[in-house]
Amino acid sequence: MAPSRLTTGHVGLNVTDLERSLDFYTRVLGFEVMGESREEGREYAFLGHDGTLLLTLWQQSGEGFRTDTAGLHHLSFQVETVEEVRRAEAALLETAVEFAYDGVVPHGEGAASGGIFFHDPDGIRLEIYAPSGAEGAEAPTESAPTCGFF
Repeated sequence: MAPSRLTTGHVGLNVTDLERSLDFYTRVLGFEVMGESREEGREYAFLGHDGTLLLTLWQQSGEGFRTDTAGLHHLSFQVETVEEVRRAEAALLETAVEFAYDGVVPHGEGAASGGIFFHDPDGIRLEIYAPSGAEGAEAPTESAPTCGFF
């Protein structure tokens, strides 16, 4: 019998350089390190907020993220307001982050939800979005969800 209600727990990401990824996710995105290992061949870090595990980083990849293989498409983080999205964008603009689009964009033409789309040091596509506040902004593509194809 299947569980009655599943929710997403933490997300695990393979990274090429744990130090570089730790710097990005802690300094740039504000995650807290909840546990880690630097044992040769078994480097990893557990990241979260307020004691809740949200993300694990595993140094076990030899190359960056590829969009042409099965697996993770993108990782999305939700905040409450579009103002929080804009504050995150301002902080990210001070770093060498590669953005997919300029500014806050809606999830689709006419959608209220929207956010910013950018890449981590390994090229993994990330999103910070709010459920409302993007009304009136122009969608990058009218015929598909903004977070969909790249």
